[in-house]
Amino acid sequence: MFGGTVNAETFRHSKEYFFYISLGIPFYMFGQAANPVIRADGSPKFAMISTLAGAVINIILDPIFIFIFKWGMMGAAVATVFGQVVTAILAVWYFMHTKIVRLSTSTFRLKSDIVRHSLTLGICSFLSQISLVASMAAINNMIRQYGAMDAGSKSRVSELFTKLLVGEAIVGAIALLIVELLPRQLIAIFGAANESVYYTDFAIKAFRIYLCMIVFACVNKATFIFLQAMGKAAASTALSMIREIVFGVGFALLLPIYFGLDGVLYSMPVSDILTAIVSAVIIVLTYRELRHSAS
Repeated sequence: MFGGTVNAETFRHSKEYFFYISLGIPFYMFGQAANPVIRADGSPKFAMISTLAGAVINIILDPIFIFIFKWGMMGAAVATVFGQVVTAILAVWYFMHTKIVRLSTSTFRLKSDIVRHSLTLGICSFLSQISLVASMAAINNMIRQYGAMDAGSKSRVSELFTKLLVGEAIVGAIALLIVELLPRQLIAIFGAANESVYYTDFAIKAFRIYLCMIVFACVNKATFIFLQAMGKAAASTALSMIREIVFGVGFALLLPIYFGLDGVLYSMPVSDILTAIVSAVIIVLTYRELRHSAS
């Protein structure tokens, strides 16, 4: 489904990695679900430490399993799973030493009203994540069909890249119109109909500011994925890190110092604009490389 059958060797590596990484799904899901609960219990530092601990374990074990043990793709997956297990274990330990939340047998019984509210709040994140997954699957398959299966046709790859960028821009433009023109209706979908007028007014403001550069965000994401599919993992990773960490985290911490809560809202569009500038440079270089290869 995700384009991993481009050739036998790629499929073999994909299948090997997929099998072992799947073993860690329960630990990953538990750790991800526990993290916000730990933060809400008044321990954001522990939540951060538990996540970082898993990441550090993964980083340390990756070269050991891959190069020393000669486990290859299996080693990369197993190292990731070990990190997820560590995060999950730390979460279990914390739940035995909570500050405010007190867990009991009744805590784990499903309650319809809580489930309904949880689903209402979670559907936004779910749709965001699943749309990205669908986008990656579609792009990888198109590149496999029009690029990897005919690697010599650089003009076809260039054409696909152009269509991808245009398509993402159109989708972003449609989303922008919806966000800017119908913010109140969008908020109501996610269960905010009975909230105070102050909440609603701020939510509308947040929608319109935070997502005002969604067109650039879509184009940036398309560039990340296309570079990855072309085998330019370093460029894709660097661009993604610039967006999410350098700009995303940097401006989220910096702008509120000068603009208060508005700074948090403006951190997203500012990050998207600056990332778009970097993406534009990479896009131009990619087109030049494809034209040069074609000639």
